[in-house]
Amino acid sequence: MYLEWRRLHKDGMRKVQQDWNTLHERTRVCRVYVSNVPPGFLQTPAFATALMEQITRFQGTPDDVAARVARSRFLYEGGHLYVVLLEESVLRYRTADPDAMRGQLRHLLAVMPLASVSLGIIPFTAQRTVWPLEAFYVHDDTMAVVETLTAEIKVTQPREVADYAKAFAGLASMAVYGDAARALIRAAIDALE
Repeated sequence: MYLEWRRLHKDGMRKVQQDWNTLHERTRVCRVYVSNVPPGFLQTPAFATALMEQITRFQGTPDDVAARVARSRFLYEGGHLYVVLLEESVLRYRTADPDAMRGQLRHLLAVMPLASVSLGIIPFTAQRTVWPLEAFYVHDDTMAVVETLTAEIKVTQPREVADYAKAFAGLASMAVYGDAARALIRAAIDALE
């Protein structure tokens, strides 16, 4: 299903965020790949505010940050696993002011030890076996949600969902984890100084 962001956000983001919360309540394992910004459930309020201001200004739609940040609760409730892959560029893009960026990067370090989070970073220097893609979320191998500039696409065709799972596996093999991932995050924080 193809849904334009402008249509989805025409009355603000609260309904869209509530729909996301419903989907995440049902999802046990969510695999996420992002090449642009940290996923909403890992965003700090300051970072989410800066990002939402940019998005709503671009789309000409109402702003509603509180609903976006609320989805982070799934990290702490149990029963959910978020396997997240970020391109290193996500750590370096200046999507918000330096203080908000610093807070966002420190937040990534803070959530890494959670049992519900597996965070991998794909370094700039990784030998690519899968090219950088648009952001996508694979929910329990039953649906892939793809985010483009203008729309959200919900993919439910099993062979297409399998393609997203295959791409995710290839991207995951290029990522670094644990201390190596923390070192990349710390280097991005240091670059803000």
